[in-house]
Amino acid sequence: MSNGVSPGKPRTLGIVTIGQAPRDDIAALFAAQAPAGTRVVLRGALDGLSDAEVDRLTPESGADALYTRLRGDGKGAGRDVRISKKAVIARSPAALAALRGDGCDVLVYACTGEFPPMEGDENVLFPSRLLNGLAAGLLPRGRLGLLIPLAEQAEKLASKWARPGLEVVAEALAPSAGAGEAEAAAERLAARKPDLVAMDCMSYTPETKRWVKEPLGVPALLAITATGRVLREMLD
Repeated sequence: MSNGVSPGKPRTLGIVTIGQAPRDDIAALFAAQAPAGTRVVLRGALDGLSDAEVDRLTPESGADALYTRLRGDGKGAGRDVRISKKAVIARSPAALAALRGDGCDVLVYACTGEFPPMEGDENVLFPSRLLNGLAAGLLPRGRLGLLIPLAEQAEKLASKWARPGLEVVAEALAPSAGAGEAEAAAERLAARKPDLVAMDCMSYTPETKRWVKEPLGVPALLAITATGRVLREMLD
């Protein structure tokens, strides 16, 4: 499968966020993993919507709930919102098409949720597939711990990760939480003795991982950096 990147041509990485652009924090984290000189373009599934319109995209259930942050000042300072996954899926093809129009060589859908086939998703990297495959390779059997943004997602996400020989335990941690909350969540999860932890949200940052690493006492997979390293392989 070709990603369309020509040798010597300046690379362009396209990112779809389930929230709004700009999100300079997400763009910067991906840019840090990409080869030098890579141009990064980010678009949001909720671009063009007012706050009131976003607030009407309420989840039908825990299985339909996604977490994101609105753009705020473009530096990750926007408010946290719960939105309908169905609404995000309906609006995503337009964002993917816009990035292809921007001339992007490689596209990533910056959410760890599990998504059905969507129009225009050919050759798009979905972090949920990457993270799940990485966890399966590292932990064929045992107990997998999850850090998740919303407690109501626990049952759905445990089902997403389930496979024979694996027990899944989850603990909620809002990505906007500070060090104290992150450490407390990590201690609660550590008490359930996981062999490996997956941080199941693209809004968790390397700083969040630093906060939880010592209390967990086991390796933790951070979605955004794991995805970024695979993107580097595709762009290099």
